[in-house]
Formats: sequence, structure tokens, C-alpha cells
Amino acid sequence: MGSNLGNKRHFIESAISALRNEKKISVKRISSIIETIPIGNVHQPDFLNCIVECDTEMSSHELMQTLLNIEKKLGRERNEKWGPRTIDLDILFFDDEITDTDVLKIPHPEIMNRPFILQLMNELAPEFLHPKLNQTMEQLYGRN
Repeated sequence: MGSNLGNKRHFIESAISALRNEKKISVKRISSIIETIPIGNVHQPDFLNCIVECDTEMSSHELMQTLLNIEKKLGRERNEKWGPRTIDLDILFFDDEITDTDVLKIPHPEIMNRPFILQLMNELAPEFLHPKLNQTMEQLYGRN
């Protein structure tokens, strides 16, 4: 998850609280929160980012809808691709599921283009195997 508008830490903490309040979601672990530079050519403030590991009874599509609802409650506006946002919630992985639809792509297709994701995934789950690349987070982080 990430935030680069307003009180960024507050938005991160609020999103984590919202996840904890969902009956079908159990927050297991949270990575460090780190500051990162924006991706893309849009001039905007730096981000705070972290990764939250959860268990859920939901399908990946149900989880994505829940994340979109949380974003909306926290004031997320989708005006510009890679633009500033109060909160951005993505599904990076969903166990070993591979999904490629118009509305959901798992694993997240930008993982290898965002070194901070590999850094935080390596912190949380170094032995987790990327289901498409068949390499651990530790191996992928070491390549970057």
C-alpha cells in the first residue's frame, strides 16, 4: 500500500485498521514503512509504502473490491494514472494464483519494475516463490 497526499502515515494506518476491521480478512504481518519516489512523469510528493500480509476467505476479485471500497472511504480519487493519491491498495500476490483479467492481474505486473516492492517482500517473506517467475523474493531482490 502507498500514500503520498496529506498525512501519509495516517492514511497507511487507517487502511491497515480498515483491513483489520474486515470480518473475512486477518492481517498477519506488516513490513516496514519506507519513503519512495513516485513512478511515472507526474510531479508529486514522495510516497510512504508498506506491504501487509493477510489471510482471507474471499476470492481475489472479492478482495480487490474490498480494497477499492477502502480506498474510496479514505478519499482516493482516480484522476490521473500514476497520479497522487491518499491511499493505493494493490494485491501483489494471492497465494500462487495467476489471474489476468481486465480488472485484476495477479501477480501484480509491476513488481519487477518497483524495487521497493522486492525490498519489502524480501523483508516479509524471503522464501515466497513468485508463481510466474519461479524465483523467491530473496532471489528477485538480489537481482535488482
